[in-house]
Amino acid sequence: MTIAIIFVDQGVQDQEFFYPYYRFLEDGYQVKVITCGEGDIKGKYGIPIPITLTCMDCYDIEKQLLKQCDIIYIPGGWQAPELMRQHNFITNFIFRANEEGKIIASICHGPQVLISAKIVNKRKMTCYKGIKDDLINAGAYYLDEHVVVDDNIVTAPHYNDNPIFMKTLLQVYEGQRIKKLFHESM
Repeated sequence: MTIAIIFVDQGVQDQEFFYPYYRFLEDGYQVKVITCGEGDIKGKYGIPIPITLTCMDCYDIEKQLLKQCDIIYIPGGWQAPELMRQHNFITNFIFRANEEGKIIASICHGPQVLISAKIVNKRKMTCYKGIKDDLINAGAYYLDEHVVVDDNIVTAPHYNDNPIFMKTLLQVYEGQRIKKLFHESM
């Protein structure tokens, strides 16, 4: 079973959480929604976010979780990424996932978390225009496009891009899965 991990915190952009969340479920993915936040997590517009695990729950199963997951997704909204990037569990997990070649996707302000995970240097990426300079200053090659793929990293600038972003993300994952199956059969 394919496992997608979505990291969230207070103020996550509702459209950037729910569209991908239901798209993953629609395709039969098991979705784990993880937060380091406290209390009930709500989106920018007050919609409750269905949390599966907290970071505290994950410390004992971190290696297993990393081994099992196939996709890591970080939605935007200016508040949630700012909170998530301050949690070592999240940034360390993303760093290790990148080292293992896991698919890492992010939209809007979400790439701020990837900056703090130190995985953007010399990578082609896009983001919300308000953090374009942050990406560039962290060493990324910013592209003003609706979706950008650089190996295992998939980024988009805005929730209006959700359809092409999710279609591309799922295609990248499927291509990686087929490639892995091919190499295992050799």
